[in-house]
Amino acid sequence: MTKQPLLTFEADFLRWMLSDGAGCVFLKAKPERGRLSLRIDWIEIISHAHQFETCMYAGAIRLADGSLKSWREFNSLTEAVDQGAFLVKQDAKLLNQEIITTAIERTLAKVVTKHNLTPESVDWYLPHYSSEYFRQELYDHMQAINFEIPYAKWFTNLAYKGNTGAASIYIILEELFKSDRLKAGDRLLCFIPESGRFSIGYMQLTVVSSE
Repeated sequence: MTKQPLLTFEADFLRWMLSDGAGCVFLKAKPERGRLSLRIDWIEIISHAHQFETCMYAGAIRLADGSLKSWREFNSLTEAVDQGAFLVKQDAKLLNQEIITTAIERTLAKVVTKHNLTPESVDWYLPHYSSEYFRQELYDHMQAINFEIPYAKWFTNLAYKGNTGAASIYIILEELFKSDRLKAGDRLLCFIPESGRFSIGYMQLTVVSSE
């Protein structure tokens, strides 16, 4: 029996941090009659890929100088496999150092200015973060830019739905939408980070009704 090599921390990190899940939204030009709907007010996505090394990758290994060596650069597929080139990896150290600062100081601060947002204008804050480890840090950084949203306005299901990656915001939205806690006029601020190359998304939705 072939002995399986131990996974590196960078590969094992994602193994334990991600859960299975799927979600979607249905878009229409007009609100659904007789029930509440969510209107998309704006979506902002800002990439910071030019500022950092690749944080999440597969099909390569990271060299000591920070560059990536592709599986095609190995002498054989066997060598590439033995070196873990096909494992999906995340640089957890880089993620920890930069994701919250990038999401708040480098991104949210610009979005707040562009859309003239105030904490009081947000009725529900829907953040996607991968671990409870980031929760307090996220709050503290928002407070530091004078955009403090109290936890009472936060809605997350991470504790029991897990980190479902790109599906997370859809799963969060569906649960809140079906909770009977929304009313017409409520404004939702959604936070969607992407840690592969530090692309950060924010989205504002408004609850509307059509009789």
